[in-house]
Amino acid sequence: MNYVLPPPEQAAIAVRGTDDLFPVRRIFCVGRNYAAHAREMGRDPDREPPFFFTKPADAAVPAVGAIPYPPETENLHYEAELVVAIGTGGRDIPPERVADHIWGATIGLDMTRRDLQLAARDLGRPWDWGKAFDNSAPLAPLVPLAEVPSLTEGRIWLKVNGELRQDADLADLIWPVAEHISILSRSMAIAPGDLVMTGTPAGVGAVVPGDVIAAGIDGLAEMEVTIGPQA
Repeated sequence: MNYVLPPPEQAAIAVRGTDDLFPVRRIFCVGRNYAAHAREMGRDPDREPPFFFTKPADAAVPAVGAIPYPPETENLHYEAELVVAIGTGGRDIPPERVADHIWGATIGLDMTRRDLQLAARDLGRPWDWGKAFDNSAPLAPLVPLAEVPSLTEGRIWLKVNGELRQDADLADLIWPVAEHISILSRSMAIAPGDLVMTGTPAGVGAVVPGDVIAAGIDGLAEMEVTIGPQA
């Protein structure tokens, strides 16, 4: 097969403790999946079913060194999230079988141009420009499922310049991993290489160039990135 242009480089994330890479196909994100965060965003978590948005595969970047402050925003927010990697595809997966389709998990950031997201929301427009920009999903190395302590409980936290900003537990998820991936699989087939970012706790806020973001899920993974100058 001859391509008229060189095919793009395969997006991938590291696998902890190895030289292996996990190829990234798509990134699905679950919106407002912690009750306290839903409330701080002005929504009622008790009445809203899970909803999803996406990021491009190449938004996934290693959580190492610096990521540039993106253009066209004056309100860049962090969101620490459990990230689940799909290893086996499927459709209409029952919750009790979701674990059979998971390859591994890690900690990641759903970086958000909040001013653009809220402007789009208020106009009834898609969130893409607020969520799906370059370098918007820095991720720690992926941990194989056999080494993941739990997908249902465990402290998730984030610090900015050493100050604790987010502090919750995976048990606080409104829609646990098995349930929201099952619901996602009713709308479209999930496939090997898909990532699912599972939502962020309360405490989101803005960062500026020079800020250092550290985040982790106890027993699973930790990461640290610096916000660099605007790209």
